[in-house]
Amino acid sequence: MYPFDGAHAGGDADVAAMQRLKAIMVGGEALPLDLAQALRARAPGAKLLNMYGPTETTIWSTVAELNEIGSFIPLGEAIANTTLRIVNADGRRQPALAAGELWIGGAGVSQGYWERADLNADRFVAPHDSQGEIMYRTGDLVRRHANGALEFLGRIDHQVKIRGHRIELGEIEAALAADPSIGQVVVVARGAASDARLVAYCIAKAGAAFDEKAVRERLARTLPEIMVPAAFVALSAMPLTPNGKIDRKALPEPSVAAAGVSEAPSDETEAKVAALWGELLGLDRIGVTDNFFDLGGHSLLAFQMLRRIQAEMNSDVTITDVFRFSTVRALATRIRGDEAENTVDQGVDRARARLAARRRGRVEA
Repeated sequence: MYPFDGAHAGGDADVAAMQRLKAIMVGGEALPLDLAQALRARAPGAKLLNMYGPTETTIWSTVAELNEIGSFIPLGEAIANTTLRIVNADGRRQPALAAGELWIGGAGVSQGYWERADLNADRFVAPHDSQGEIMYRTGDLVRRHANGALEFLGRIDHQVKIRGHRIELGEIEAALAADPSIGQVVVVARGAASDARLVAYCIAKAGAAFDEKAVRERLARTLPEIMVPAAFVALSAMPLTPNGKIDRKALPEPSVAAAGVSEAPSDETEAKVAALWGELLGLDRIGVTDNFFDLGGHSLLAFQMLRRIQAEMNSDVTITDVFRFSTVRALATRIRGDEAENTVDQGVDRARARLAARRRGRVEA
C-alpha cells in the first residue's frame, strides 16, 4: 500500500509503483473529485473502481469503473444479487434527477443490529410494493442521472428547514464542490429555527484563491436564492472527530467581517444602520457600500430591520425603501432625507443582476 493524498505523489519510486498497478479499489468514504483525477493521472493503465456500501449491507453494494473522470464521482451499479431504490420521504420511487434516500436490498442485507429492535424497525424496512423483501435505509441522499449514473449528494439527515423551505444541505455541498476554486466544503444551518441561515465552510484547492463574491455568483446560477449560503467561511482545514470524520459541531461561528468591507460609516446615521445590520446578519463589521441582500439578508430580516429603524430612529422609512435603498449609505441617505438617486440606481442594478443570475440558473438547470 502506498500513501497518497492527491496533492503529493511521493518520490519517483512511489510514482513508478503506482504506474505498475493493474487495479485501484477505493471505498470507505466518498471519493473526492480531485483525488480521483490524481489517481487517474498517476496510474493511467490501472482499472480504477469506486466501491460503495454500508456495513449493514455487507460492505460493498455498488461499483463504478472510472475510465474517465467527469463532473462528479458516480457510485456505480448494483453488484450481483443487490437491488437499489431511490425514494422520497414516503418511500415512493423517485424519478431521474430527483434527489432521494438510497435503499439497498438483496442478499447482502444483514439481519439487523444486535438487540436494537427500535433501530431495526427504523432502518430495515419493507417497501410498499415488496413481496416480503427487506431493504436497508442508508440515510444517503442520491440522485440518478438520465444515463443511469448514481450521484451521491450527502446525508439525508442533513436536511434543514429555512424560512419554510425544506433544503438538502448535500445538494448545496455538491454544487459548491463543483466550483473550480473549492477543494472541500461543508454547509450547515446556524441560528434558531425561526431565523436559521446557511453557512458554507470552504477549503480552497491547492493553488486556487477563494473569492466569495465569485463563488456566490456562480452558485446563484444553478441554485435558487434560498439555497445560496448567507455566509462563507474560508478554512485551512476541517475540524475532525477522533475517527477522522468532519466534526460539524466544532466548525467555528461565522462571526467574521463581511467580505469586501471597504468604507467605514462617516456619520451617526450610517453607524447606526451598519450596527443594526451587523446584529441582524451576525457580522462584526459592515461597510457602507455593502448590500443587505448580498450579505444574506432576506424579506423576514428586512421587516425586522424596518421595525427597528422606525422605532429607534424615528423614521418614516417604508418596506419599499428597504428594498430600494439596499446599502448602508443609501438607506442612511433616505433616513436623513437627502438626495439618493445614484445609490438607488446602483441598488436597482444589483437587484437586476441577481434576478438575471437566478433566471440563467433556472434555464441551465
